[in-house]
Amino acid sequence: MKHIIAIGGGEIGRPGYPVETTEIDRRIISLSGKTNPNVLFLPTASTDSTGYYKVFNQHYGRRLGCDVEVLNLYSKPSKSTIERAIANADIIYVGGGNTLKMMMLWRRTGVNKLLAAAYKNGTVLCGLSAGAICWFKAGLSDSRSFSSGGKVWNYINVHGLDLEALLICPHFDVEPQRPTALKRMLEDTKKVAIALDNCSAIEIKDGTFRILRSNQNAKAYKAYWSNGKYNIDALPVSNDYLPLTLLMQ
Repeated sequence: MKHIIAIGGGEIGRPGYPVETTEIDRRIISLSGKTNPNVLFLPTASTDSTGYYKVFNQHYGRRLGCDVEVLNLYSKPSKSTIERAIANADIIYVGGGNTLKMMMLWRRTGVNKLLAAAYKNGTVLCGLSAGAICWFKAGLSDSRSFSSGGKVWNYINVHGLDLEALLICPHFDVEPQRPTALKRMLEDTKKVAIALDNCSAIEIKDGTFRILRSNQNAKAYKAYWSNGKYNIDALPVSNDYLPLTLLMQ
């Protein structure tokens, strides 16, 4: 069985902020079929932030009862170490940050191929923001902001692992420029995007999907151009799975 849960954004308990995604996180854990699954955290997009790992371990480890391991790629672990960490994981969670920089490093180290193989083997793949974009064909990313030095920057289209042929736009409700940038990107690409508010997620299971949320106000949308008109349709929140092909049309 193949599973992806892509989360649009939200806090998991960093100092000074609330925990916002617990309901979605519990669903992720349940998909492993284990009470205490092995969760591999990849903080590549945050340049292996130690603080981020500590927050993640507090949430998924101490609060939710998982066995958490971290894979820090910037410390240049051996190929066998990388392979073992990915193979041992029941769940792989990718954190937020610089999507473009992360994807470049994954491709240099072969992590992209290992994650694609894990997907085929039934490992639950998930993540937030950059960790949502990475599993799909591409996504609307703020990666240029990390190297702008305070100057004006633009959202860019960053290619992911292409495990599913959709575009993803995280943080749709909290970054004012994202809706306009997504509309422009889709006009150029003629693709379909899933726009996710913070505290919303799309769960994909074996060719089907449903929308999850940990906040009753969070929404998800299907965005696309058709016959010269831009459309953005709210997606229903339901316990029922729908054919993924509905999002491709």
